[in-house]
Amino acid sequence: MDIDAGGLTYRELNAALSDAVEHGADHIAVHNVNGQRYIGTNLHGTVTLELFGTPGNDLGAFMNGPAVHIHGNGQDGIGNTMNNGEIVVHGRTGDALGLAARGGAIFVRDGTGYRAGIHMKEYEGRRPLVVVGGGAQDFLGEYMAGGVLVVLGLDARGVGWSRARFIGTGMHGGAIYLRGHVQDHQLGKEVGVAAPDEADRRVLEDAVQRYAHHFDADPEAILSAEFIKLFPLYLRPYGRLYAY
Repeated sequence: MDIDAGGLTYRELNAALSDAVEHGADHIAVHNVNGQRYIGTNLHGTVTLELFGTPGNDLGAFMNGPAVHIHGNGQDGIGNTMNNGEIVVHGRTGDALGLAARGGAIFVRDGTGYRAGIHMKEYEGRRPLVVVGGGAQDFLGEYMAGGVLVVLGLDARGVGWSRARFIGTGMHGGAIYLRGHVQDHQLGKEVGVAAPDEADRRVLEDAVQRYAHHFDADPEAILSAEFIKLFPLYLRPYGRLYAY
């Protein structure tokens, strides 16, 4: 099924998508997407959305099951409080990627903006996964409470994660895996650094293979580089601020 989003407001476009899913559509191609917000918000089921253009903020918010492929760049808040499903971005994204995601998976071919993975969490056995192929900006994994965040640093054109500051600030759950190294001054004081163990390598292999599948990359070449793991040192890093 095809939908032309040209000239549609975000309300009209999302109403058309919901109606199509309710009537049994399992694959919808949306053309001429141009900044419409909330695409796929609260969408359920196993439908696949192919978006051509640049969707607006909060794509896939509260999404529970669908697969969304963005053939272009994404804006801010992709996967906001996402519950299940998959989002694949054939480009780069703006800020707050995976904000408060509590399930599902997000794959970004290139880089992302500030605060990727902020407040990710694990919910009812679900463990969200975010894989960024390029670089990430400051406050990567800020207040992260669960899930897995992988940054591969493959995109040499932009500012890579190696220049990001305040990585893991306020982190109190989950794990961040970075391909390569960072300096101590780039890290939040709430995180520790370790070499991945066997269990971590299995997590990385699965994440990288899924990334490589979507973007026709070589998983063995990516995995041949050294990775580090960032983990939270404290369960309640700011607990004393609220104690009487």
